[in-house]
Amino acid sequence: MSENHAEERRQELHGYIIGLVLALVLSAIPFAGVMFGLLPRNGLIWVIALMGLGQVVVHFRFFLHIDLSRSHRDDLQLILFSLLIVVLMVGGTLWVLGNQRHMMG
Repeated sequence: MSENHAEERRQELHGYIIGLVLALVLSAIPFAGVMFGLLPRNGLIWVIALMGLGQVVVHFRFFLHIDLSRSHRDDLQLILFSLLIVVLMVGGTLWVLGNQRHMMG
């Protein structure tokens, strides 16, 4: 194994460790908030949502290696388009079910 390859492998492992630590911290914060009742319900929901969004960013950056660089932009656009399709499907389903419930009630 060449020295250059070993250095790349070490840097990749370092990135994975940073990602793991960040993911654990972003998971522990909402758990602690719920467990110890540190915030009111609405504040807790916002903390959980923000930490979840942080988890997505950490996983994209450190584990999927997707960032805003030119070479990864196509991957990011594909993921965002897939997310848009899922949001439209779930939102449309909830809208239809809400209308149906309103009409029957």
